[in-house]
Amino acid sequence: MKYVGALDQGTTSTRFILFDQTGSPKASHQIEHQQIFPQPGWVEHNPTEIWKNSVEVISQTLNKVRATAKEVVGIGITNQRETIVAWEPATGKIRYNAIVWQDLRGAELIEELKKTIDVTKLQSHSGLILSPYFSASKIAWLLDHVDGLRSDAEAGRVVFGTIDSFLVWNLTGGANKGVVVTDVTNASRYMLMNITTLEWDDWLLETFKIPRQSLPKIVNSFGEVYGETTGIEALQGTVPVCGILGDQQAALFGQACFTPGQGKSTYGTGCFILINTGDKPSLSSRGLLTTVAFKEAGKDARYALEGSIAVAGSLVQWLRDNLKIVKSAPEVDTLAESVPDCGGVYIVPAFTGLFAPYWRSDARGVIAGLTGFATSAHICRAALEATAFQAKDIFAAMEADSGITMEVLKVDGGLTNSRPLMEFQADLLGIPVIRPQVVETTALGAAYAAGLSCGFWKSFEELGAHWREKSRWEPAMGEADRKQKIQFWNKAVQRTLGWVTADDQ
Repeated sequence: MKYVGALDQGTTSTRFILFDQTGSPKASHQIEHQQIFPQPGWVEHNPTEIWKNSVEVISQTLNKVRATAKEVVGIGITNQRETIVAWEPATGKIRYNAIVWQDLRGAELIEELKKTIDVTKLQSHSGLILSPYFSASKIAWLLDHVDGLRSDAEAGRVVFGTIDSFLVWNLTGGANKGVVVTDVTNASRYMLMNITTLEWDDWLLETFKIPRQSLPKIVNSFGEVYGETTGIEALQGTVPVCGILGDQQAALFGQACFTPGQGKSTYGTGCFILINTGDKPSLSSRGLLTTVAFKEAGKDARYALEGSIAVAGSLVQWLRDNLKIVKSAPEVDTLAESVPDCGGVYIVPAFTGLFAPYWRSDARGVIAGLTGFATSAHICRAALEATAFQAKDIFAAMEADSGITMEVLKVDGGLTNSRPLMEFQADLLGIPVIRPQVVETTALGAAYAAGLSCGFWKSFEELGAHWREKSRWEPAMGEADRKQKIQFWNKAVQRTLGWVTADDQ
């Protein structure tokens, strides 16, 4: 038996999955890592813990099917995007914890830049909105606050890489051996890459005062081998590392959205909707992001429009871990289904501001519409509905920007196991919501990229033939009810805005 391996490094956990020739998962293992909150609005991860977990999940997965390096034809990587690690490639020394994509410490710099630069020019160069969400302000913060880091970065001794870059470097040998690269999908999230030329952009680098020599080399998403695994005992040999896709682009790829007009929504820690827009970048006027969907070696890049929601599955975790309303995530569904509706309760989980289409870092979360009638069941239902409402906001902007009317929405991610959420999502959008048989689409996309690189699969057509529908939710809500619920949601969103001001900070 031959396999393609996918190393899927996410916001809350790391997993490794082996896929066979039909694109079916045959074995996997997953380990959570610590979420570090040094102060409100700051989120960090320990890179050493992430790499240790990566080695462990590879080992455990191979053991489950008694596979060795000889059975693994290639490894693809998919990762939480925007999260930045600063380390020394020559020595392996990590200079600071990974600053996570949710982290807001770059907000002050972003607010200052809004006063001094042309944000339209920034969007035309990067495809992105000026926000602390992206890697650039996180790197700038590190350069300004970690002793000696700027001089070392200018000397080329330190690299600032997203998690894919850190993993490839480790997989290919680490200190003095590892390859320092990032693929074009991840590079498009730094706010430092030119969205048209696909190279680090001089004007953006100057804007954020980041030295070019401190950034990884930008490579294709697939169609080339970046290096081979070395020194990993579990693999007992060398395996090509030959595919990289940022997690949301990987999910788009895994959902076989290879042609313009096809889109997906991933319901994980956050929620991310992407639509393939073809071989030319399409800039948004409604708060969406222009991003690289994928790039095959020797061919033009494919682009996507994206809407990002910071808090989705993590809101369920918050109910469990912080409020302790439930003891396990499935209990949220059970309680939500015990009531016919949200009882007038609306939750806007702007824990670290609001992402698309609002882009307001001054927003903070609210629970609105509380009365003596409300119970924990209504709060659970409102928490699930919050994700659907946020997705509806993005969906409307996406159709308006792209001019494409989507007839169905392909979905994936852990929260698609929530029947009340999926039913409500179909009701709000007024179109069918479809989940595939293989729901690990993020890992599958990384596997597809690696498999195409090493000849395990031959074409997009072959991959598309593997896609199969498993579940479908049809809209059942009346138009009047839908409009009323959206009206109350919009009122709740307005109450989050302007909560944090410069004077408050």
